[in-house]
Amino acid sequence: MRLLLLLEEVANTGVPVTPTVVNSRLGLPKPTVHRLFGTLEAEGFLQRDLDGKSYSPGRRLREMSVGVMSSLRIRAARVAVMEELANEVGETCNVATPDRDSMIYLDRVETKWPLRIQLPIGTSVPLHCTASGKMYLSSLQRSHMEQYLSATKLQMMTSATITDPVALAASLEGIRSQGYSVDNEEFLEDMVACAVPILDTRGRLVSTLSIHAPTQRMSLEKLRTFVPLMHESAAKLTRLMLDGTHAAAAE
Repeated sequence: MRLLLLLEEVANTGVPVTPTVVNSRLGLPKPTVHRLFGTLEAEGFLQRDLDGKSYSPGRRLREMSVGVMSSLRIRAARVAVMEELANEVGETCNVATPDRDSMIYLDRVETKWPLRIQLPIGTSVPLHCTASGKMYLSSLQRSHMEQYLSATKLQMMTSATITDPVALAASLEGIRSQGYSVDNEEFLEDMVACAVPILDTRGRLVSTLSIHAPTQRMSLEKLRTFVPLMHESAAKLTRLMLDGTHAAAAE
């Protein structure tokens, strides 16, 4: 139970956290809490952050969270919401979740058009040049966002990719204010995208909902007009996630 309670505290905090902060809530002996952190780090459930003192979810814990969100009962309802949005917009709809330094596509509903952009479920995409990735970065505390920008090489994927950390930081502040992000051919040439956050009960981003389309069929200006509808769909996905959590707890 102590290991589970520790993981619960790390997840609830939502940012890299030190053993001391976690233990201020758990009240365990100091050697015990450090031993538990060491065990969870060694087994891949936690990983040490860039400062060398704080911890965040490791690969195994992230994979576990994706597995929970992909359970059949939740997924069937989620795909129904995505299909409704994809049919309304006429383009491909995706749900992605952050995975340390990238976004991973958790679910996808394809457009019925023969011309498609192939980014299947499980695809990992960069943070700095995708609509979903920038949406996630904008949700970080400013100190963590600045840490990411200072430590990461912003690879140029197309001629439109923002590779200047100062310019990207300004773009992320705009995303934070407006509540949605765009990819204007920054990741792939001839592709535009919009993304909105899917939030938990504390208002924290847990995943993103995005639409992407080839520029031959959809302009970015046209895609922006669907943002209110995307926010409505994201709110439905949040309710589904919470309902699924409550149902699992009841069982």
